[in-house]
Amino acid sequence: MKRKFTFIMVLICAVASAQNIQDVLRYSSENLLGTARYQAMSGAFGALGGDMSAINVNPASSAVFKNSLFAITGAAYNNKNETSYFGTFRNSNLTSWKFNQIGGAFVWKNNQKSWKKISLAFNYDLANNFDDEFFASGTNFTGIDTYFLNFAQGLPFGSLLIRDNEFIEDAYLRIGSSLGYGPQQAFLGYFGGVINPVDETDLEGTDYVSNAEYTNVFQDYYQSTRGYNSKFTVNLAGQYEDFLFIGGSMNFNSVYFEKFSRFDETGYDSGSALQFVNFDNLLVTRGNAFSFNLGAIAKLNNSFRLGASYQSPIWYDLRDDLSQRINSNLADDDIGFINFSLINVFERYQVKTPSKFTGSAAIVFGKQGLISFDYSYQDMSKAQLRPTGDPSFNTVNTQIASELGSIDTFRVGGEYRLDNVSLRAGYRYEGSPYLDGFTIGDLQGFSGGFGINFGGSRLDFAYSRTERDVTQQLFDTGVTSSALINQIRNNYVMSYTINF
Repeated sequence: MKRKFTFIMVLICAVASAQNIQDVLRYSSENLLGTARYQAMSGAFGALGGDMSAINVNPASSAVFKNSLFAITGAAYNNKNETSYFGTFRNSNLTSWKFNQIGGAFVWKNNQKSWKKISLAFNYDLANNFDDEFFASGTNFTGIDTYFLNFAQGLPFGSLLIRDNEFIEDAYLRIGSSLGYGPQQAFLGYFGGVINPVDETDLEGTDYVSNAEYTNVFQDYYQSTRGYNSKFTVNLAGQYEDFLFIGGSMNFNSVYFEKFSRFDETGYDSGSALQFVNFDNLLVTRGNAFSFNLGAIAKLNNSFRLGASYQSPIWYDLRDDLSQRINSNLADDDIGFINFSLINVFERYQVKTPSKFTGSAAIVFGKQGLISFDYSYQDMSKAQLRPTGDPSFNTVNTQIASELGSIDTFRVGGEYRLDNVSLRAGYRYEGSPYLDGFTIGDLQGFSGGFGINFGGSRLDFAYSRTERDVTQQLFDTGVTSSALINQIRNNYVMSYTINF
């Protein structure tokens, strides 16, 4: 009787992994999250400070606080995706709730010396919320057989066979561990009934053919992502005389990312031996990261302020777990034993994101209000997968250098005060990280909100909306057709701040 594994770990060498340019982009970008006041003004706080989430833009921000405080923020994140795949449109709508910010600052005043204030802040922010999903359905001229054929061609057929007294799940894990990711996919294609060798009697043969006959096929794809990229910040800042605020932060990120994809293919010719294929993948990424920030704010006079800050590269240390399952009308009888209970554990790898520079300016109209502007520059062609000595990582890094460019980000925000009520609004533009401007399009967003000051505390509300178009490849090889996705993100945020 066949045995069934509940948890299997296998070490797959780094060259066999499937990390790609999307992994680098996922961890290089941070969404505009944080406190309600910060989001209502689209994050334009580089020259203002005085907000817990503003520490992420300019670490000198905490020195602007007039007193010690504590803030906590919760939000509802609504993601709407309209997907077009070969002329067929599908929609998805997902809402998730999270506590996305909590932190406080301790402020020590000393008006008798040049250093007027020293602040020490601790803050947790959700740098990125990965909760999302989309559907794509349509009629394609390229089937999933091409995915498995691309991995199989050139491999000796005998290397894909199950050994004597070996279970199919053992063979799947062994091939992944000893030969790598590509041969493991070829193994799935063969025992999943999608491909065959040209000559099954020739164990040294390296040519394969598809079991599918079609002019076109119908494909149904669903992708769901879950998880977070959270950031804990330790910040130290000070105010020198009445005109200069400087600060620095150390940031510690924690990452959990889960991607489930379900692929179903039908619509083959009536005479085709293969009539349907189901192919599912589950990728889980865990890790952590470190970075630091430096910044300064200059108060030129009572009305004008300038800010400048530097964010170091973020150094991520990550590990991927991959589980798969496949089925078809020609699949091996035991194919069901290859399922999500079998876990391929890849070698740890690193992602280095590029550094970022931000310049800011603000005009303060006394107690009536303010206008603030931020500009950030980040050269995405400098991102890297590491270790750089890995041949497959070098291939991805070459792709990064040739396909990605600089990201220019503009943020503008304003606040108008009416007694104890503050009205806020903002606009945000973020350029595409791709040189073609199409693979991921430009992002544009607007925001608004209000706050009520109770004297010893404050309650803030915000709404922000962003929109961008992206192209999503279903697979890295074979079925490289892209779904066109219009992404709309709506955030509804509430913060509560207590002053001490």
